[in-house]
Formats: sequence, C-alpha cells, structure tokens
Amino acid sequence: MTSLEMTAPTGAHVERATPPAPPAGAGRSWPVIAAAGTTVLLWASAFVGIRFAGHDYSPGAMALGRMLAASVALSGFVALTARRRRSTVPARTRRPRGATLGLVAVWGVAWFGGYNVALNGAERLVDAGTAALLVAVAPILVAVAATLVLGERLTGRLGVGVAVAFVGVALIAATGFTGHVDQLGVALAVLAAVLYAFGVLLQKRLLARVDAVTMTWLGALAGTIALLPFAPALLGELAAAPTSATLGMLYLGVFPTAIGFLTWGYVLSRWTAGRTTAATYLVPPVTVALSWMLLSEVPAPLALLGGVLCLAGVVLATRR
Repeated sequence: MTSLEMTAPTGAHVERATPPAPPAGAGRSWPVIAAAGTTVLLWASAFVGIRFAGHDYSPGAMALGRMLAASVALSGFVALTARRRRSTVPARTRRPRGATLGLVAVWGVAWFGGYNVALNGAERLVDAGTAALLVAVAPILVAVAATLVLGERLTGRLGVGVAVAFVGVALIAATGFTGHVDQLGVALAVLAAVLYAFGVLLQKRLLARVDAVTMTWLGALAGTIALLPFAPALLGELAAAPTSATLGMLYLGVFPTAIGFLTWGYVLSRWTAGRTTAATYLVPPVTVALSWMLLSEVPAPLALLGGVLCLAGVVLATRR
C-alpha cells in the first residue's frame, strides 16, 4: 500500500483520496504493467494460501502469524527507506499523533485484524473462489455507505449495480462455488467484505493526514497487537503443523500483504485511479483459476454465473 489508495486490496472505489494525475505515457510502462500483474497474482494467491494453510491453523492463529511476518517485512522496508522518505514525505504525515494515530490504530485492527480473522474463518467452510467473489462486492458496500453516511449522490447506475451484484451473491450462497454451500462460511465472507468496506471509508478520511506507507505500517502493527490473544493458539499449532502450512502462512504475510501493497503503491503512483481499480477486478477470476489448478476446486455452473454477476454489478456500481 506511496499512493493514496495503497491500502485497498480489492477493487475499492476511492473518490477523494486519488493521487495526482500520472505523467503522460507512464501507464504504458512495462514495469508498471508488471507490477500490476504481480499485485493481482499475489492478492489472488492469498485466497488460495488461506485455504491451504487453514487446514492446520485456526483463523486467529493464522491471522497473527501472517501479520507478524507482514509487520517484520514492512518495518524493514520503512527502515531501509527512512532517509529517502524524510526528504519526500512531510513530517506531519509520517508521524501521526493524537486522534489521528488512534484512528489509524482502529483502521489497522479492523482491516488487518478483524478482516483477516473473518476471511480465514470463511475459508475453512467455503472454497477460495467463493470467498474471493463474495469479498469482491465490498466496493459496492463502500459506494452505498458513501451515499448513506457521507452524503454522496445516489445514481441509477449504483442502484442497478447493487441489485445485479446481490443476485450474484444469492446464487453463490444458494449453490456454493463447488456445488456445496455453508451458510456460516458465506456469512463470514460477507462480514469480511463489510470490514473491508469500513476500512476503505476510514482510509478515505485518514489519507489526507497520513501518508500511505506510514498508515499501512502502523495499521499492520496495530492489527498484530490486537491479534496477540491468539499467541498461545499459534504456538501450539506451530508445533503440530506441517512445514508446508507454516511456510504458506509466512508467504501470506510477506508476499500478498507486505510486497503486494508495495507493488500496488508503485502502480497507483503511475496509473489513474480508474485504471488501477479496473485492474483489481481481475483478482476473483485469477483466484478461481488458481484454486482450480492448485486445490482442484472446480466451480459449479450456477455459482460461476453468480460470480460473473457479482463482478458485473461491482463494475456497474463503481464506474464513473
């Protein structure tokens, strides 16, 4: 997550925290395209990684292990780039204090703590494709909340998009992505989407006062601290879990969380907000493909249709 949308890991629609227009031709650079592709692949792989490691780690323990790895990686990045950031980032945004620091902590607990636990719990009960597609409706929740809470204008496109997406959610909930459904798993995935939407809305307010790298780093630390009650469970499960599951958990922290947000920041500093948002629509289909190839989770036709409707609804609702 230096860019103003850096902390949004799916197709979030962030209207007031958009970066300056990138220089002409920047979006055609192959390094930027490669970074965007890397981000999409890493974030899609997170859903598969959770499903894989979740057989041996409980939701809270896995969230703590993931965030410990992410916090170490992000702290290393902040330390290595401290000198350069001192010359490019205003001190007031690098050192939030008082109420601003408290809100960053709330954001980190909700995003890195609550969201991860809810998603981990969901993926013990539903497959990776179902979870990815249900979480993908979060941008619609952001748009609806922005209308209700922030007074943003309700458009016909938003209304149609919401209706289409929730028909898709209903199809997935009724059939399950692989033909089997668990209502608690669906509910936890929707809870993860709600926490994601809350995080984006709070982020919209905070990014005017805190730079994105600092916010991500401090939020990750806050989320890690909030997850410490799961430390006994993590220690116990570490002793019993196979090495492959532990490596999968560490992968989630270092790659999709730490590296994924940093490559996303690179993309956001060079592409327009609309183009970067469109790129995140690739995360659910890539997740479906990866879970099909790596976990043998074959999508059921009706649920696949539901996934298409979810994505179509998100595109309709968040398109300008």
